[in-house]
Amino acid sequence: MTPEEFQSELKKRDIPITDAKMRQFKRYLELLQEWNEKINLTAITQREEAYLKHFYDSLTAGLYVDFSQGVHSLCDVGSGAGFPSIPLKIIYPELQITIVDSLNKRITFLEKIVEELGLSDVSLYHDRAETFGQNKQFRASFDYVTARAVARMSVLAELCLPLLKKEGTFIAMKAAHAPEELDEAVSAIALLGGKVRETHSFELPEDAGGRTIILIDKIKETPNKYPRRPGTPNKSPLA
Repeated sequence: MTPEEFQSELKKRDIPITDAKMRQFKRYLELLQEWNEKINLTAITQREEAYLKHFYDSLTAGLYVDFSQGVHSLCDVGSGAGFPSIPLKIIYPELQITIVDSLNKRITFLEKIVEELGLSDVSLYHDRAETFGQNKQFRASFDYVTARAVARMSVLAELCLPLLKKEGTFIAMKAAHAPEELDEAVSAIALLGGKVRETHSFELPEDAGGRTIILIDKIKETPNKYPRRPGTPNKSPLA
């Protein structure tokens, strides 16, 4: 997907893209390529593939959630090189973004991205998702929580639902096998105060693979103590 095709596709989908935002995406990719030579951020750095599998893929959340109405807080768990939260911030600048990642080198990279792209209301935390969600400062404080290819759904529920406000929404961005994972996670989601609202499965352009976005509403507070589920988060990019 060339930058021109990226821009055209977003316009067709009524995602608010401008020339100024396109310049931000261009600079984002340049920095990603530059820093990837020093630290391992992603296996996807070629321009056309990055626009499709990083930028466009991240923005598919905006096809199913309206980020344009009002000011909302969003926490991105296990963000890696900033996906999906930085592309979402570029498109929806009113979003108040919090990014959590366990590797300090990635946080340093994201600090550079925030500075170079002139982004405001972006907070970066070097922490493990398991401990961040138990921090009273952040627990039950976000309107949205996103996670992209971080772990299985049962584990994601445990990491992400505690961070949501009541009536907030967890946006799980998964590969094509997600419905099977979701079946295994329904009881954990309910235990943690969540309820599955919708599941959207679709294909990326250019036969780039299947994706599933699962929207889970938080309908009651997450209990302070609950049986812990086995599983270790595994940061593996969608492909």
